[in-house]
Amino acid sequence: MKEYGRNIQYLVQHAQKTENPEERATLVQDIIELMGTLNPALRNVEDYRHKLWDHIFMISKFELDVESPYPIPDQESLRRKNMKLEYPRERVHFRHYGKYVEAMIKKAISMEDPEKKAEYTLIIGNYMKLVYQNWNRENVDNEQIRADISFLSQGKLVLEDIANLDSLAKSNRFKQGNSNNPRQSGGRQQNRNYKQGKNRNYKRNR
Repeated sequence: MKEYGRNIQYLVQHAQKTENPEERATLVQDIIELMGTLNPALRNVEDYRHKLWDHIFMISKFELDVESPYPIPDQESLRRKNMKLEYPRERVHFRHYGKYVEAMIKKAISMEDPEKKAEYTLIIGNYMKLVYQNWNRENVDNEQIRADISFLSQGKLVLEDIANLDSLAKSNRFKQGNSNNPRQSGGRQQNRNYKQGKNRNYKRNR
């Protein structure tokens, strides 16, 4: 166990080789105390001394012959079982849109109010155009967005108003190139003032 280090491992091995049972028990008690000092975080655990005894048996590979004040643990019960995490394998038609666009399209299909469905579809179209441009670093025709929505919804959604699919894209470009950023504009202003002052000092010295 790495939290105790190799020296504890050596001490436990030495205790295993000690033939006198009384000397072995005394040595194990000293090792337990040393383990508690090396791993102080364990003191916050309820019944931490029980944990230390479990750990010393684990370090000895459950071959330590010593009388324990606690039940000797079963090796299988303490062995950590590796859990295999399944990677989500959801089929996405267009990687640049991602699974959330398809989830939003399903949500729009389930809407009963025609006006809300049309507004939500327009929002989806705006978002699709934004992520398309971020992914491909190029502009996309509105008709392509209309065709993709129709394909993903299996013809159940129709993008009526395709004249305004740039609201999110324009907002994103404005944020990226916003010159009103106080840090950026302040830094540029300080740099400009420094250069102007330097030029005035240079002319005055001449």
